[in-house]
Amino acid sequence: MKKVLALLMALVMAFAFAACAAKPAEEEPAAADAKVIRLSTTTSVNDSGLLPYLLPTFEEKTGYKVEVQSAGTGAAIQKAIDGNADVILVHAKASEEEFIAGGYGVERIPFMYNYFVIVGPKADPAGVKGSADAATAFGKIKESESKFVSRGDESGTHKAELKIWGEGNEPNAEADKWYISAGQGMGACLTMASEQQAYCLTDKATFLSMKDELDLDIVLEEGEDMKNTYSLIAVNPEKIDGVNTEGAQAFIDWMLSDEASALIAKYGEEEYGVALFTLLEK
Repeated sequence: MKKVLALLMALVMAFAFAACAAKPAEEEPAAADAKVIRLSTTTSVNDSGLLPYLLPTFEEKTGYKVEVQSAGTGAAIQKAIDGNADVILVHAKASEEEFIAGGYGVERIPFMYNYFVIVGPKADPAGVKGSADAATAFGKIKESESKFVSRGDESGTHKAELKIWGEGNEPNAEADKWYISAGQGMGACLTMASEQQAYCLTDKATFLSMKDELDLDIVLEEGEDMKNTYSLIAVNPEKIDGVNTEGAQAFIDWMLSDEASALIAKYGEEEYGVALFTLLEK
């Protein structure tokens, strides 16, 4: 009997050992990929085609892979605050300064600009053409109650629009039926404006990149109240965990390099006859 029990115990132990040996060891949690850079940016640099034009050169030169998340500036900044970005490229100075003041960003680096433009129906029913500035043009649109499509999404473009209207003078989408708050990106808003024959504030680059698909004209451009400056900000690793600091800095360094500057300076010239972005003087 003792021999039988000993044999059974030996068999049980043998099976247990075999099962343990067959079970794969639990893998350690994978570390964040140091060669991936998470870029949170505004829709305009993506919709205009600038990033798709620049990134292959950067990735080939450095070996990094850039994961682009594009949204309005407000949402782009929030992604960084939530720990989902290593670097941001946005265009809303006040929001950028708040981001820095909150400790979420290392340094605001303005590096290029373009202009917002007002686009609208070719017939220009509000008589916007020839206006002294964007504020005057907006006044004509409001007075004539011509349709206007707003981003309505807390993006840099939306914030610029609200600044042009002036505090306390902003239209209300519920009360002012001519004013359409879309809550959409720039491309979607331009398509909507074209379909509804409405006015819209847009960055010039995105409009030119979509012009052939739209039944709209530029009715006012390049006023001093329509300058649109873009900045790079690395996310602060002391505030946010898991930031790829080296990757973020590599991206910023390259975007400020002579190589990238030369590419940006000529982007759009061949297709549109004019550069879509202008570099700030270093």
